[in-house]
Amino acid sequence: MNNSVTNTARLLGAGLRALLVLTLVTGVIYPLVVTGIAQALFNDKANGSEIKADGKVVGSSLIGQSYNLPLKKGEETASPDLKWFQGRPQNGLGTNSVNTQYKLILSGATNRSGDNADLIAWVKAAKAAVIKDNSTADYKVKASEVPADAVTSSGSGLDPDISPAYADLQVHRIAEKNGLTVAQVQKLVDEHTTGRTLGFIGEPRVNVLELNIALKALTAKS
Repeated sequence: MNNSVTNTARLLGAGLRALLVLTLVTGVIYPLVVTGIAQALFNDKANGSEIKADGKVVGSSLIGQSYNLPLKKGEETASPDLKWFQGRPQNGLGTNSVNTQYKLILSGATNRSGDNADLIAWVKAAKAAVIKDNSTADYKVKASEVPADAVTSSGSGLDPDISPAYADLQVHRIAEKNGLTVAQVQKLVDEHTTGRTLGFIGEPRVNVLELNIALKALTAKS
């Protein structure tokens, strides 16, 4: 009887010691080491890839944000502020309740097939809006010039980037709305176009937040 109690106590003691050691190693030491390495070698990425402007954090390079006018009385959906570059559609083309207007509850897309009637209607409406919004007195957008990312949301609904083609499409409108020359704005887009990662991964892209920060600085100078 005594031996049984002694063995049980010994096993319990060994189990508790193992629990304490593993808790210390995996719950304290390992997280601190990984955090230290991340902060030392990948500080920007470890802290959310923050973008700063005028000395304060204005967003992340990984998450898109909207550039809309304040809601007017009776409006349910804000209109885009056309003096800024616009990103991809932000809410799954109108019906994505998972992620609406970059409100980060969850990320997700419409999950509708390419032949879905609603999706086709949304794309057509989005395309018409892109053509209308980006046509100016001396530049008319053609339907064939509208790229896919201008009328469809990304798989996550949070894509911070647009294609160079979509950025180029907005150049004339941005120049007109901000009193800049087309050449000035095009130069801005070219300077903020990132090529394929390692030269072959992904597609060329333009980060909308970074581009709009540069646009704000340019308009301030002008």
